[in-house]
Amino acid sequence: MSVQDQKFEAPNFLRVDVVLNRAELFRNECKRLILETEKACRRMQSDDSKRLDQRVRDIQFLKKELELKLEEIVPEIDVLVDLQSRVRKALELNQEALRVTVLCLDDRRRRAPSERMPDEVNTELLKEWETYEEVASLLQSVQEQISEQIRLNRSAKYHLERDLREKFEAQNIDNSCALMTVHSIHNLQMSKQNTAGLGSLAVTPKQWENISDLTMAKAEQQKSNSLSLRALVESVLAQTATDMQKQFKATTEALQLHIQQIKSTKSLQEEKLPKILSEINSQQKIREDLQAAIAENEHFLTLAQSRLALRQQRPGKEQCHDPAQAQLLAEVQQLTAHINKLREEVAQSEEEQRALARCQLDLKESIDTKANSLYIDEVICMQHREPIIIRNF
Repeated sequence: MSVQDQKFEAPNFLRVDVVLNRAELFRNECKRLILETEKACRRMQSDDSKRLDQRVRDIQFLKKELELKLEEIVPEIDVLVDLQSRVRKALELNQEALRVTVLCLDDRRRRAPSERMPDEVNTELLKEWETYEEVASLLQSVQEQISEQIRLNRSAKYHLERDLREKFEAQNIDNSCALMTVHSIHNLQMSKQNTAGLGSLAVTPKQWENISDLTMAKAEQQKSNSLSLRALVESVLAQTATDMQKQFKATTEALQLHIQQIKSTKSLQEEKLPKILSEINSQQKIREDLQAAIAENEHFLTLAQSRLALRQQRPGKEQCHDPAQAQLLAEVQQLTAHINKLREEVAQSEEEQRALARCQLDLKESIDTKANSLYIDEVICMQHREPIIIRNF
């Protein structure tokens, strides 16, 4: 080989060395890059696992808080439902008591006109009616408040449960993410497609936490409102029961006292009735005695008048006004006066007997009226009221 040929071949070796060196450097750089990317991937995988684990713990923490609030609100709903049932029963009892009060007022209006004068029983019945009307209005308002609070509690429960379901789903997803490896991915392309649209729906961690805090705060507020309402309702139930018991007792006592008064009056009237009947018979008898006395006096008057008439037939000079004549004249006057007096007494006796008869009729009518009033108050009204037992609601 000539020198000229050697000069021609020298650059080729240099180029090969350069290429070899460059290739070797590139290869070393690739190895370094592979190691660095592998370390970076492992580091990122570790960071991902830590952050996912932390996220799961955050979710678990909020989930536990939500569960605690749910455990508080659920029994509160049940308590309010039971309380609403008590209010409903109290309202039903009040309506029945009010119906009985109205019945008693209507029944007492059917008494005789003389017995319809306002009395203590009517006053207490009207007070009772007003009390029951006020209680009914109050219980109806309370029932509506309870229904509204139950609705609000159930709304809070619904949002807590929905948040819990979402937290549970998110926890399962993040757990799955934490357990996921490159070997467990079956459809990476789908996963990429699923994550493509999350940007517009994403919220910051603070916003995410605030959403649950707001849900729990609303639930806590409704629980507090529910407790306050329960205390109010318990107070209302106790007070209304006390008011109804007090008025029911006052009306019943007035009714019982009135019944005793009617019985006493009726008993006195019934005692008077035989006396009036006896007095009517006595008046009849005394009138017969007076008429007998009149007849007897008339006999004596006829005798005296006959004697005077016979003495008128004496001879003229014998018709002197002697003591016998004076006695006979005086006797006629006295007997006439006696007869007139006896006849006046007969007339007075007849008047007394008519007055006694009227009194007897009035007394019988009054006794019948009292009996009717007694039947209305003692039998009808008391029977209406007997089944009503007002206890603490």
